[in-house]
Amino acid sequence: MAKLLSIWHSLRSSLWLVPGVLVLLAVALAIGLIEVDSRLDERVLDSWPRLFGAGAAGSRGMLVAVASSMITVAGVVFSITLVALSLASSQYTSRVLRQFMSDRTNQTVLGVFVGIFAYCLVVLRTIREGPDIEFVPSLAVLGGVVLAFIGIGYFSYFIHHIATTIQASHVLARNAAESVRRIDHLFPDGVAHEDEFDANCDPSRRDPRRRWHAAPAPRTGYIQRVEAESLLAVARNQKTVVRMENRVGDFVVEGMPLASILTAEDSGPPSQEVIDRVSAAYAINAERTTDQDAAYGIRQIVDVALKALSPGINDTTTAVMSLDYLTAILVKLCARRIESTGRFDKGELRVITRGATFASMVELAFDQIRQNAGGNVAVLSRLVEALQTLEGQTQRPNRRRVLLHQALALEEVIRRTIPASLDREPVQARALRLLESLKAFEAARDMTTDHY
Repeated sequence: MAKLLSIWHSLRSSLWLVPGVLVLLAVALAIGLIEVDSRLDERVLDSWPRLFGAGAAGSRGMLVAVASSMITVAGVVFSITLVALSLASSQYTSRVLRQFMSDRTNQTVLGVFVGIFAYCLVVLRTIREGPDIEFVPSLAVLGGVVLAFIGIGYFSYFIHHIATTIQASHVLARNAAESVRRIDHLFPDGVAHEDEFDANCDPSRRDPRRRWHAAPAPRTGYIQRVEAESLLAVARNQKTVVRMENRVGDFVVEGMPLASILTAEDSGPPSQEVIDRVSAAYAINAERTTDQDAAYGIRQIVDVALKALSPGINDTTTAVMSLDYLTAILVKLCARRIESTGRFDKGELRVITRGATFASMVELAFDQIRQNAGGNVAVLSRLVEALQTLEGQTQRPNRRRVLLHQALALEEVIRRTIPASLDREPVQARALRLLESLKAFEAARDMTTDHY
């Protein structure tokens, strides 16, 4: 199932699936209208001469003009799309190319023009003109004219759409929205009921006669998704424990441990069938996706910020916008339980999962930007604001300690890299106030713990 879902996700992100479906629909429409036309009473058509009165030569000429223009425009659309992909890759990061390829508008526009071309070809083939017989599918010819006007409308909309989608604000907003959707799907629970299960616990320590046996990765690539229910089913049937060795988004090399299966010493290693079933729960491919990998959306926005901070681009505004959207994503995470947990069956531990943590998400969002923003007052100031926003969104001690670590590192960068005191002192003062707030909370918590 994991592999099938991965294939489906790749198909949805391709530039040929939607156009292919639209071509088939256009061909089916042409055949259907031709059949209706052949069974329609000629008197009905004759009563509307301005709509259905074109002869064979006129109909053929018009369809040829529509078909040739549509395939030309399809080439223009494809060229514009490639230019947009090139601009996005050079201006932002190559990791946003999948966003443009999976854009449903781009796929639909390309499919509309190719579909109209295919429609005209099918209708043209049925036009007959001779001394004994003449057949002009007037209804289908009229359909070709209507489709031509639809194509004109789509082309106008496409120009507007492509000009909008290559803007930094749109790229960042779309990435952030996709990340938030993934967070809502993957981490629906609030932190109020978060358990303290240790994902690194080792049941074999409680019973030295039990040993872990590795299920190797069948291929090299990135883990795109894991079907935890499939792992649970394997562990339940074998009455054992399966431990994930890698999380979604990790890069694995063929033959490396993908997961481990706990077995008793006297029972020997698990069968090849069991190992194959564990491996089948993983989808591994050449690139990461956001399907089960919320961190990948953050990674893309961080890459945009890093490219903006590079000397060749030097676009501080885009870097600041990236921090704004990263803050919005992390605010969502503040209210979610995202730490790894165990999967149980009737009270028995069956699967030890590995996944993202709040600390890993915050570090991914802020570390590289902070390390590359030395001396940039606007970006460092926005980093302080981002941490202040997050500090007000969570009261969980472990998460506030993550923010404290970030604030300490940020204050050190501000103090070390901003030489002008007039620029440094306002930003540093805000960073120090943030540190005082975080340290005061930690001190109050320690006093409460000591009191009880």
